[in-house]
Amino acid sequence: MACVVLFAVLVLTVVWQVFARQVLNSPSAWTSELAQYLFVWLGLFGAALVFAERGHIAVDFVVRKLPTTLEKATALFVQLAIVAFSALVLVWGGFRVAEKSWGQALTGLPATVGPLYLVMPITGIIIIFYAIYHSLAVIRGDEEPIADTEPDVV
Repeated sequence: MACVVLFAVLVLTVVWQVFARQVLNSPSAWTSELAQYLFVWLGLFGAALVFAERGHIAVDFVVRKLPTTLEKATALFVQLAIVAFSALVLVWGGFRVAEKSWGQALTGLPATVGPLYLVMPITGIIIIFYAIYHSLAVIRGDEEPIADTEPDVV
């Protein structure tokens, strides 16, 4: 739902930007900056959504040839690496960046930069949650160790 709302607001912002520039001959100063931040938020929330649905790209042709035990171990190692990356870069790094820029004013919007950077820890926490969820599902045997990336043939 967040991705749909962000995309809709992004489209409306860009449409207004083009309309104001081309039709009204008076470009809006705030639309460009808002569109940039909306695009970043949409990208990060979209990445978290794709990760949650196990729709990310995986080069897994070697792993699929391994015995089931090694395939599970590899999948768990990958999930652990994703948790480490998300915790270090997105959550910890995102909080540090947000904290350092909390009072920094934006030129085109009546806001500060810090709250806009909170998208990093938010999506990092979502990714960590789903990495743990998928790891537990693989351990229980509820999910395949490697997501099915083959296209469905009708």
